[in-house]
Amino acid sequence: MITHMSHATINVLDIDKAYDFYVTKLGFKVATDFTMDNGFRWLTLHAPQDPKLEITLYIPMPGSMSEEGLAARKYLLENNLMGAGVLDCDDCQATYEDMKAKGVEFLQPPIKQFYGTEALFRDGCGNWFSKSERPKA
Repeated sequence: MITHMSHATINVLDIDKAYDFYVTKLGFKVATDFTMDNGFRWLTLHAPQDPKLEITLYIPMPGSMSEEGLAARKYLLENNLMGAGVLDCDDCQATYEDMKAKGVEFLQPPIKQFYGTEALFRDGCGNWFSKSERPKA
């Protein structure tokens, strides 16, 4: 029986730039940062209040998929077209202000929707996210 998801992957082209964004600007915590003998860097992070789900920052490499797949993934990242997911927060407006002050690029400021308040932003590494505050019950 599967009990939970332990790792999810975010594809990036520059792992140091991604590290800076997720750790410095979003406040994620480093779970693992290890460089293997072949030079592959295994870097996982987690949201401060969610250590059970580790995010793997991953540079797509030959051998992990076809050459066509690598080219397609690179194209999507270079053109900021990878949608990586939804990050929850307690106060969308305050988090927006904090992230904006740190230089995060927003595609949409906080807007109230039927499912909560949502803002859209880019990580500067080819991915975009929804940042959402769920309605109070």
